[in-house]
Amino acid sequence: TLNNTRTLEDFAGKIAAQIEADSISILTSLRDKQMIAKYGFKPETVIGMFIPNTYQLYWNTDSKSFMDRMYKEYSRFWNADRMRKAEKIGLSPAEVSILASIVDEETIKSDEKSRVAGVYMNRLNRRIKLDADPTLKFALGDFSIKRVLNKHKRIDSPYNTYKYRGLPPGPIRQASVSGLNAVLNYEKHKYIYFCANPDFSGYHIFARTLRQHNRNARNYQNALNKRGIMK
Repeated sequence: TLNNTRTLEDFAGKIAAQIEADSISILTSLRDKQMIAKYGFKPETVIGMFIPNTYQLYWNTDSKSFMDRMYKEYSRFWNADRMRKAEKIGLSPAEVSILASIVDEETIKSDEKSRVAGVYMNRLNRRIKLDADPTLKFALGDFSIKRVLNKHKRIDSPYNTYKYRGLPPGPIRQASVSGLNAVLNYEKHKYIYFCANPDFSGYHIFARTLRQHNRNARNYQNALNKRGIMK
């Protein structure tokens, strides 16, 4: 079973617990530039090759056979219909995975993912920086951060989407199928901003203008203050 993994190290550990290949051999394969180049990936993007699902494999599967099998599943997922949708929105499958990983980190609500994806597509199309908090958490290596502060935004990393325009170099987690489909079928709207709902429901409030967004953000910050959440 492949799902909900943020780093290659964690991914290798999860797989090693399910087949005979150990985590070191799996991690070595994931970082082998020549091997993964044959599948069309780089170390930064290879996590996108693994589509979350439950698969049947023989226990004695080695790391190379595992990679070959997962690439077949990846190719099956990226059928003609999905490839057409990706081309239509101007993204490669790897870029869809990158954006989907950000969407997955932004919201746990499946019915909201296509709207969040729409915000980021609007930003990409208008050449506005993504300003995505989850990319900062990935760059800092700390997903426990509940409140992104200005000091976090200063980190010099290609994954800092507050500093660098466009998509980061690779996914910040293993993108879910719902996240991938949300990007491919993103909601068409005029929203440019969103922030968490101060009712802590897990949903977000969307805005078209910076003035609206700043008001929404203040309401959320006040809610965080009331709960004593400072970091």
